[in-house]
Amino acid sequence: MSTTTPSEQPTREAAAALTGVETGARSVAEAAHAPAQGITGAQSLVRSLEAVGVDVVFGIPGGAILPLYDPLFDSKVRHVLVRHEQGAGHAATGYAQATGRVGVCMATSGPGATNLVTPLADAYMDSVPVVAITGQVPSGAIGTDAFQEADIRGITMPVTKHNFLVTDAAEIPQRIAEAFHLASTGRPGPVLVDVPKDILQATTDFAWPPRLDLPGYKPTTRPHGKQVREAAALIAGASRPVLYVGGGVLKAGASAELLELAHLTGAPVVTTLMARGAFPDSDPQHLGMPGMHGTVAAVTALQKADVLVALGARFDDRVTGNLDSFAPEAKVVHADIDPAEIGKNRKADVPIVGDARETIAELVTAVRAEHEAGRTPDLEAWWAQLDDWRTRYPLGYDWPEDGSLSPQYVIERLGAIAGPDAIYTSGVGQHQMWAAQFVKYEKPGTWLNSGGLGTMGYAVPAAMGAKYGCPDTTVWAIDGDGCFQMTNQELATCAIEGIPIKVAVINNGNLGMVRQWQTLFYEGRYSNTKLHAVDAEGRPKPVRIPDFVALAEALGCVGLRCESKDDVDAVIEKAMAITDAPVVIDFVVGADAQVWPMVAAGSSNDDILAARDLRPVFGDNQV
Repeated sequence: MSTTTPSEQPTREAAAALTGVETGARSVAEAAHAPAQGITGAQSLVRSLEAVGVDVVFGIPGGAILPLYDPLFDSKVRHVLVRHEQGAGHAATGYAQATGRVGVCMATSGPGATNLVTPLADAYMDSVPVVAITGQVPSGAIGTDAFQEADIRGITMPVTKHNFLVTDAAEIPQRIAEAFHLASTGRPGPVLVDVPKDILQATTDFAWPPRLDLPGYKPTTRPHGKQVREAAALIAGASRPVLYVGGGVLKAGASAELLELAHLTGAPVVTTLMARGAFPDSDPQHLGMPGMHGTVAAVTALQKADVLVALGARFDDRVTGNLDSFAPEAKVVHADIDPAEIGKNRKADVPIVGDARETIAELVTAVRAEHEAGRTPDLEAWWAQLDDWRTRYPLGYDWPEDGSLSPQYVIERLGAIAGPDAIYTSGVGQHQMWAAQFVKYEKPGTWLNSGGLGTMGYAVPAAMGAKYGCPDTTVWAIDGDGCFQMTNQELATCAIEGIPIKVAVINNGNLGMVRQWQTLFYEGRYSNTKLHAVDAEGRPKPVRIPDFVALAEALGCVGLRCESKDDVDAVIEKAMAITDAPVVIDFVVGADAQVWPMVAAGSSNDDILAARDLRPVFGDNQV
């Protein structure tokens, strides 16, 4: 397998692999998939997965889907037996995010299928191409409340791009081809294929490639030239432009085009939580991440811009803060492949529907034409202001007053030692924000996290999927002790299947982000956020429950612990040297560290806070 991360291997290539499906010109592994007669629906499904180029499926067998597991036993498609269906879904997502290919997960009917709902919702919110295959009770039993029956198609309708219930075994190749095409084209997303047990057992014929039948599904990839020219004119006339970059740029594999546009325009760049790595952190035009815990320079640049160029971003509430007060003076260019996003949250002065790579490439041409015509903006004053903000308000942190280990320092050193070629996944909460802030991302596809849904438990199984897809790349899961306890059973999967991920548990004994809110907004009333054992006075007991080192070893991993600054580098380097087994490091850190800067929920970005004294950076809302 390739050792590269998916910088320029976007889902468009997965879609291109299905070109033969649409035209009959060719198909993936066509020579190996001659027509077959008198086979089962299950055999047809496995052949279809082989034909679309699937190399791995994450799943757990059960009664309704058991007929599928029999031909899978003889297939070249590898099956990774996870310990929970949620792990299967997140592993498929991590695989897709790290490789740019469609991730595949599989579950049986009823609870197996419903355990996939959270990762499907996660993939839907973050536009990740995933195909989920679920078993269903026999067709005649649907609607009877049969054993392990669940209307998974109805349940997942709001959280999938599309879903299918297969009612005829002859439809299987077509439905699988359509599922992969839908998942990987346009705005990527999860697709579910539900197959009743009797359909898997039925006798059918197999032929490939099938003909796609998706009336009305015609994603617009080529932007409208007039809109592009209008956008270029706005950019050329701006005095305070900002390139607001979202995850769609990564999905389109448009990082090279973005770099060219940024250098051509001279505009500052901000990359959202889902776009970290789309633009190099080391580039002087990069202001960092905007949003609730973004840099002061990035957040304030958006607020004070006169032209916002939103590329593959959706004006999420975590970026905009109070929407009514967001970027009040800005004209907005909004480019997105999903027309439903244009104007959904913020009115677009210049709407552009199209693929980010094609859109940015055409913007480069149009902006260059503006410059050749003598329309080049003077951004000297704007950059003087931006540089002043980032000089006055750099990212930083204080060491805990009790002398305990700083979690920010741990993550900062981890990023420095593992380097920009590693892939980093994270759970959700304080450690996620610190990982976004203090690891330096230089390449696309190296930062994987649950941005839209904010799913605790994402990191470990996503790292497993990423490592499977990129076996020669170091993969670190940066997790909190709360998140880690939700899905750490997948470490057993990693140990048994030979997927040597590395896990850094930022162990502060609490649900850290919730505790931070309780500190700031609930007068320090820590209701149900302490994860460690406490005595009658509320003080931590010396016993570790759980002992993460012992737990790691019980799950077949190498367990390490670090409690002091002096040991951080050595422990990380020890973990880096272990390549034949998963490694877990229990970093015991201070309980009271907080994430700064911060825009309180529902507040204006003008009221960004730099420290826990709750005084806005710009006290009078004036810059």
